[in-house]
Amino acid sequence: MKLCRYGNPGQERPGLIDADGNIRDLGGHVTDIAGDTLSDTGLEALRALDPESLPAVKGPARFGPCVGGIGKFMCIGLNYSDHALETGAEPPEHPILFMKANSAVVGANDDVVMPRGSVSTDWEVELGVVIGTECKYVSKENALDHVAGYCVVNDVSERHFQAKLSGQWTKGKSCDTFGPTGPWLVTRDEIPDPQALDMWLDVNGARMQTGNTRTMIFTVAEIIEHLSQLFTLHPGDVISTGTPPGVGMGIKPDPVYLKDGDVMDVWIERLGQQRQTVKADA
Repeated sequence: MKLCRYGNPGQERPGLIDADGNIRDLGGHVTDIAGDTLSDTGLEALRALDPESLPAVKGPARFGPCVGGIGKFMCIGLNYSDHALETGAEPPEHPILFMKANSAVVGANDDVVMPRGSVSTDWEVELGVVIGTECKYVSKENALDHVAGYCVVNDVSERHFQAKLSGQWTKGKSCDTFGPTGPWLVTRDEIPDPQALDMWLDVNGARMQTGNTRTMIFTVAEIIEHLSQLFTLHPGDVISTGTPPGVGMGIKPDPVYLKDGDVMDVWIERLGQQRQTVKADA
């Protein structure tokens, strides 16, 4: 099942993608793709609906972030062995955690706006994991039972802000529009193995990233286990699980970064595609 949120920013409505790829409105059944809707019980109720009975959404519609009311947006750094290699970093002993401000979250195809003073805005295709049921102190053996579903995330990063402005990585990760999420949430029953997904990212039609979630250092289940030892995970929390090689900062001999007018196309197998145009902030 593919769930989405569509409409103008701040006015998104809940939707379901039918077998023909059309949006069906879920507003008569749930208020948002958030909270209890993401639980096993909530998803089962939506799964029981006949999509043909739901109102069809007419005309093109903007896809908003596929999850509403995100509580925590957690990101895992250096989580692909081949990405760690390209950056010259040692693989971490434990998952590296940083947070992305919720104000960075935008729809899958919204513009990415480089902040004033940006000199090194970069791209990162990542598997997003959405928590569906509250959990704490879970083991990796049952961690995936707490997942509502998966989505595409572009963890856009300003490398100078991230590494040179002192403090944590969050400074370079949390700029407005730096968290395109969606276009839809694919429920976990459709993704039996999150460690077997191909992923790609193009800039202006040129392939920059090619990877597969099997090269993660820490699996989705291991990440959830680790984080749940530290704090409670709540429905609607999002975990962005790291990026494969091919980011701009890793290009040798000279890094390549985004510029005004560039277009990013971002895919993950079975989870859909994003497209963002890069704009320079006025």
